[in-house]
Amino acid sequence: MQTSHHTPLSPTDSPPIVILLAAGVGRRLSDTHDGPKVLLKFGGQTLIDRHIAALAAHGVDDIVVTVGYEAERLSEALGDRAGTILNPNYRTGSLVSLWAQRDRLRSGRSVLLMDGDVLYDKRMIERLIATPGDAVLLVDREPEPGDEPVKVCFRDGVMVDFRKRPEHAHDWYGESVGFFKFSADMAAALADTCDAYMAAGRGDQEYEEAIRDLMLAEPERFAYADVTDLPWTEIDFPEDVVKAETQILPSLIA
Repeated sequence: MQTSHHTPLSPTDSPPIVILLAAGVGRRLSDTHDGPKVLLKFGGQTLIDRHIAALAAHGVDDIVVTVGYEAERLSEALGDRAGTILNPNYRTGSLVSLWAQRDRLRSGRSVLLMDGDVLYDKRMIERLIATPGDAVLLVDREPEPGDEPVKVCFRDGVMVDFRKRPEHAHDWYGESVGFFKFSADMAAALADTCDAYMAAGRGDQEYEEAIRDLMLAEPERFAYADVTDLPWTEIDFPEDVVKAETQILPSLIA
């Protein structure tokens, strides 16, 4: 029989709320998968089931999912376990999916922002919650090669860029997992930044650009948790599904 263990929060803390992005088409998997990527199954559980279980194991259950592609199918799979917000423009940039949750970003609570298409060790949630900072990123110091990974770049210990193709000089970089924690103030600032992108007609951008703007403006407010030792993979291509099934899934703790 498996048991779950909650990571204790301090008496003055309330659990963060969650924004989970799952609106995209997953076009790079279109030949091998039908439907939202978060409904892919690994070890008999969908990615969204695994997200909800990992968060619940750490006392977090206030979850709202941005849905878009096959929204009704995903909403039905979620049932009453999470709320949903529709992004009807889900074929544009992911910034629109984050902007759809701008009121939630302004809720006055700390926020966990998570990409939906990740298979990961649930200890990542513990590290994300436990790491202090107004903005916290999970960083893998052994990134996949090429332009696809979103890179978190450092110079003299300070984050100086956050892009697939960085433009600022740096000493080293790691790969972003796509999970973030924001204080209430930083989450509200992120909502304001998304508003500015939309007002400027730049909804085709990825949401990381809004986070990057905040990082470059106030790098001292950003921190990271090192998760190099924990198994994970983003699911974008058919080969990622193979990696998830053959390498990541067997390494996950019960």
